[in-house]
Amino acid sequence: MTFKETKAKSKNWKMIGGILLLAVILGASYFAYQFTQPPHISIKWLGHSTFMIKSGDTIIYTDPAIMSPPKLDDYTNKADMILVSHIHSDHLNATAIDKIRKESTVIIAPANCASKIGGNIKSLKPGEKISVGSITVEAVEAYNLRRFQSPGNPYHPKGLGVGYLLTIGDKTIYHAGDTDFIPEMNDLRSRNIYLALLPTGGTYTMDNPEAADAALAINPRIVMSMHRWTTNPDEFKKAVEAKSSQIKVVLLQPGDVFEIE
Repeated sequence: MTFKETKAKSKNWKMIGGILLLAVILGASYFAYQFTQPPHISIKWLGHSTFMIKSGDTIIYTDPAIMSPPKLDDYTNKADMILVSHIHSDHLNATAIDKIRKESTVIIAPANCASKIGGNIKSLKPGEKISVGSITVEAVEAYNLRRFQSPGNPYHPKGLGVGYLLTIGDKTIYHAGDTDFIPEMNDLRSRNIYLALLPTGGTYTMDNPEAADAALAINPRIVMSMHRWTTNPDEFKKAVEAKSSQIKVVLLQPGDVFEIE
């Protein structure tokens, strides 16, 4: 091999090495970029107080119940996490949980739900929080002040259940559980709630006007109506929009999916 050929070959190898180094740098930069991006989040309303929240590959259910809707057939994905607000059957159905549960599923529910659910569960009292991977779950108060099944006997006494703050990346989702508009909701304004899921059906929880007042106090970017029973959620939407141009009211129908930007 001549000196000229050796020099050319060396130059070629340097060029190949440079290309490979550039590919490694670009690949590392791409993966670093992907790692720092917030996860894509979508929320599907199955009906009543049941939502399926997807964050990347993670699937979270709230209050799995069988109410038609949701029907048992609506539970099509296995759960990584299940949040149960309280023990009432329209929020906790063991058959639905068994269908979506897998060995690694983390179930968070009040301690009085343990015997109904079976297996291992984690319980949080208001103010307590837990991290599951990169997701943080915090329990908050949920109870009745104004709705009683008999004098002095509320449908949801304080301590029966909880609501949850679910923080994924820079987004916090508030699932209120079964509750009236309670004083503790005023404290949520400072939590920068991105999405609030509020019961609006009355009788057992807030009705449309009261839920609108709660939404105004919490001041989320987006609010959704749940636990409607036979009431008209348009009344909730109109009441919120009459007093705030900052809160977006989204009314889903069972099976609808909302993509969080």
